[in-house]
Amino acid sequence: MEHTPEELFASTAPYYHYRPGYAPELYDLLADRFDLGTNSRILDLGTGIGVLALPLAERVGQVLAVDPEPGMLAEGQALAEQRGLDNISWIRGDSTQVHTLGLGPTLGLVVMGAAFHWMDRDHVLRSLDSLITPSGGVVLASGGAPGEVEAPSWKAVIDDVRTRYLGPHRRAGRSTYTHPPERHQQVLERSVFSQVETHRWERTITRTLDEVVGLQYSFSYSSPAQLGDQMPAFDTDLREALLTHNPDGVYDETVRTEAIIATRP
Repeated sequence: MEHTPEELFASTAPYYHYRPGYAPELYDLLADRFDLGTNSRILDLGTGIGVLALPLAERVGQVLAVDPEPGMLAEGQALAEQRGLDNISWIRGDSTQVHTLGLGPTLGLVVMGAAFHWMDRDHVLRSLDSLITPSGGVVLASGGAPGEVEAPSWKAVIDDVRTRYLGPHRRAGRSTYTHPPERHQQVLERSVFSQVETHRWERTITRTLDEVVGLQYSFSYSSPAQLGDQMPAFDTDLREALLTHNPDGVYDETVRTEAIIATRP
């Protein structure tokens, strides 16, 4: 079944700030690798609330931040205003429209976060070819493939409560979501951006109980829209279960930032 952005991401935008973001080293690497500066013009495709766009805007002349969900764009624009950033253009659109949004042809870099796995990946890469400068490239930022970093013990507590309320499968809109079987690297290697390198950084973050609970509402498969009128009971049960597991209300987790950099040979 087809999933619309409204189905997948309705009601998650106010909770996106609970996500850990990416390691600072990522932005240092991109600035050096692509010689980013005030003359640079980049695209963040599937920007969400601008997790990539906001820090990159501090390093470049212009960021085009594209997302299909107006709630995400509004949240991102508010964050940009709070930070005094006025060089981000927040554009409603999706990966099927890159040629109709007036984005190119002078993009020095295109970045994408987790949104890439929702896209027709081969089609998107073909479409970006004519928009990216010869020295530019595509960067996919993520937390790495599922299961590559050992999950903390409290994650099992969350999974148990979520399963009781929403079932064993991660739901995506009216259907369920499964991660693409083909890795991003394989898709990139058969594209025009076939020179691929991967960088990883790990760090430990500490969250409060409120932050752990809020994080769950940032995911499409446990969003307020998915939970509906079960949300108050879910919230109560999740808090009780987490405090039973760890009464001090402090939760550590090792998180990974993975950057897949793809350029033309």
